[in-house]
Amino acid sequence: MSDKATTSKVAYETFDVEVPGGSLHVGRWGTGERVIVAAHGITGNHLGMHPLADQLGNDFTVIAPDLRGRGGSFEVKGPAGMARHADDIVAVMDHAGVGDAVVLGHSMGGFVAVVLAYRAPERVRSLVLVDGGIPLDLPPALAELSVEELTRAIIGPSLDRLRMTFASADAYIDFWRPHPALADAWNDYIEAHYRYDIGGTPPEMRPRVSEEIILQDAGSELAQPDVTEALTDLKHPVIFLRAPRGLFNQEPPLYLDESLDQWRSKLPEFRDELITDTNHFTIMMAPSGASQVAEIIKQSMSA
Repeated sequence: MSDKATTSKVAYETFDVEVPGGSLHVGRWGTGERVIVAAHGITGNHLGMHPLADQLGNDFTVIAPDLRGRGGSFEVKGPAGMARHADDIVAVMDHAGVGDAVVLGHSMGGFVAVVLAYRAPERVRSLVLVDGGIPLDLPPALAELSVEELTRAIIGPSLDRLRMTFASADAYIDFWRPHPALADAWNDYIEAHYRYDIGGTPPEMRPRVSEEIILQDAGSELAQPDVTEALTDLKHPVIFLRAPRGLFNQEPPLYLDESLDQWRSKLPEFRDELITDTNHFTIMMAPSGASQVAEIIKQSMSA
C-alpha cells in the first residue's frame, strides 16, 4: 500500500531507520523548526498522525514511525514492549538529527512516550498524552483477567481482525466502516489509515499488524513495571488530552475526570484538557479532534 493514500496539506515524506531486528518505516510531515515526535496506538500506524500534522501545518515537523510489528515496520519482530519502542524512537530521532522534541503519544503510544521520557529524559522537552499513558482504573472483574483476555476485552475487533483474511482492500474498509467509533466520523484520513494497514495479495489479504507483538506490548503496558517506574520518576511537563467517549463511542470514557486526581497531585507539571465531541479514535483521526489537539500544542509551544 502506498504511503500517499490521501493527499497531505503539508510536506510529507517517508524514510527508514535501522533498529535491532530490522528497519522501521517512518513518516515525516512539515518543515518547521518546532518538532513533535509521535507514537501511535497499539494496532495503529504512522498515518494516524496525518490529521494532526495537517492541522499543525508546515511551521511544525511531525515525525512518526510505524512501531515495530505494524505497517511498514511489520517485518521488524520482537521482543517489543514500551522500553523497546522508546529506544526505537531515540534511534529515529538520531537518524533525523533531532536532539530533543515534544513527544506525543496516542493510546498505547502515550505509555511509550512516558517510558521514553524516563529512559532518555534529555531527548524530551515535554509530553502530550492523548487518551493514553496513564494507567486505567480497571474494574475488579477485568483486573483478574490474563493479559490476552484483558487485551481482547478492551480492544475487541482491533485484535480479532488480526486472525482474519480479506478478499480485497475494499473488503477490509467495509470491515472497519461500521465500527461504532468511526461510522459517523468516516473520512479520507481514516480510510487511508486502514488501506495502508492491509497487506498481501487478494483474495487473502491480512492486516500488517503482528498479534505476537500486540500481546507483548499489552503485557508491557498492563503488567510490567516500566510504566509505573517511569511515571513515578516523571519530571517533564505533561499535557493530558482525553476524549469524552471510549473505544466504541460509548460513555463512560477511558479516563474519568476523578480518576486523574491522583496524577494531578503526583506529577509536578500536569495539565489535562477535554477534547470535546470525540472518542478514543476520533480525538486524533477526525479533523474536529485533531484541530483541538493542534491548537493546544500550538499554544503550549509558543508560550
